[in-house]
Amino acid sequence: MVEMATGSSTTTIQNSGASLSSSESRLTNYPLISAFLAFAIAQSIKFFTSWYKERRWDLKQLVGSGGMPSSHSATVAALAMAVGFQEGFGGSLFSIALILACVVMYDATGVRLQAGRQAEVLNQILYELPAEHPLSDSRPLRELLGHTPPQVIAGGLLGLVTAVIGHLITILTTSRS
Repeated sequence: MVEMATGSSTTTIQNSGASLSSSESRLTNYPLISAFLAFAIAQSIKFFTSWYKERRWDLKQLVGSGGMPSSHSATVAALAMAVGFQEGFGGSLFSIALILACVVMYDATGVRLQAGRQAEVLNQILYELPAEHPLSDSRPLRELLGHTPPQVIAGGLLGLVTAVIGHLITILTTSRS
């Protein structure tokens, strides 16, 4: 039960169900866990794929952007799906999560992809400058910023699958209690 003072009156809000401490609620926050897990899986896939292709470990793949699958897309798709399962697909929270997912995925294939392509062109121009040019010593721009549509789709599917598996685990664990 929580009492809140608003102006001249006091409002009492009663919490239905068990009360959880802040740390317990974080451990059982299914949408948050789904989102983090989808991100970790996507980044791990990139890390091991990079090792398989290049036969060297590239730790930047664990935190870097770009590549297959899109970890941003996996994260927001898992979040939206988990919120839908937990709060209902007709609610405001799901709508917010879905719009966030759409904006992130659109941005990954649009603005960020084009910015990466522009960085490639600018880096090529820098490499072709004569050594005496003032910009010839400039550090190259990061080129791997965005994602191709297949990378975004793969990340989105990974996020959906992660949330569905998490939902099934949640159902199984609550039905046993």
